[in-house]
Amino acid sequence: MTGMPSIAMAGGHGRRRHIRRLLQRLGLIVASMLFLGYMLSPIAWLVSSSIQTETEITSVPPHWIPDHPSLANFKAIFSAPEKEVTYETRKRADPSAGGFIPSTARNLLPAMKNSFIVAALVVIFNLLVAIPAAYALAKIRFRGRQAGVYLILSTRVIPDIALVVPFFLFIRQLGLLDSIWSLVITYLAITVPFSVFILSNYFESLPDELDKAARVDGCSRFQALIRVYLPLATPSLVAVILFTFLTSWNEFLLALMFTQTTASQTLPIVVASFTSDFTISFSFINAAGVLAIIPPVIVAIIFERYIVSGLTAGAVKG
Repeated sequence: MTGMPSIAMAGGHGRRRHIRRLLQRLGLIVASMLFLGYMLSPIAWLVSSSIQTETEITSVPPHWIPDHPSLANFKAIFSAPEKEVTYETRKRADPSAGGFIPSTARNLLPAMKNSFIVAALVVIFNLLVAIPAAYALAKIRFRGRQAGVYLILSTRVIPDIALVVPFFLFIRQLGLLDSIWSLVITYLAITVPFSVFILSNYFESLPDELDKAARVDGCSRFQALIRVYLPLATPSLVAVILFTFLTSWNEFLLALMFTQTTASQTLPIVVASFTSDFTISFSFINAAGVLAIIPPVIVAIIFERYIVSGLTAGAVKG
């Protein structure tokens, strides 16, 4: 008989633990949904408002689901190079109906092309510089190695705004003002230190015996890097590629300082110019914003499974 209360108490404790786990899971689900809604609501509004008219966008309460969705803004973006936008045509357009086209609309697609070219070049040159540097810092023992790591990281302590004047003088001396190469050079100065840090941590987490075995088999340092370490460093490389691409794609301050004409201006500069017209079409700006986020989203989806493992590589060392 004395065993019956113990069994009942054990059963009660088991039920309480089960209820506690269910409540914890429910709380986690609710918190995740709230966080997801907080993160995705601006993007949802961006997409929704890009197919609305100005009247719907400014209505109270806002229309999350358009009453009369239209792709007129996207058609205007892709047809802008063929249309002549003058003061008279803009004056006759009705912004409330969504028919207004900014005077700089024709610059959007060329700016997207410039942004993609700049981002691609920065990614390529960043890898060419950061991979050998990270391998040398991780696997080659030399005097001043640790100081070199700290010196590279110290460059990221300085805010970008403080580097604008030195960068400007340097680019002017090279004669590269109003050129996409001015952006490539300055973006490399921003992305290379962080890329070297990520890659060197990953290379350090790999056993030194791999390098020694490759050298015994007759490989040079370069061959050991290409044939042994790079195939193992895919997650870290993807994280560096994504970081470099997004930094180059979204950067605004340096692009504003070093580019003046449509031949070199990138997407953030042209989108910002839509707000400087005498009439602002929010739906048109949001349509341009939707086009601007498509390439980064595609890149993130393609490399999604490598992102977290690449950023945390080398964080724990045995």
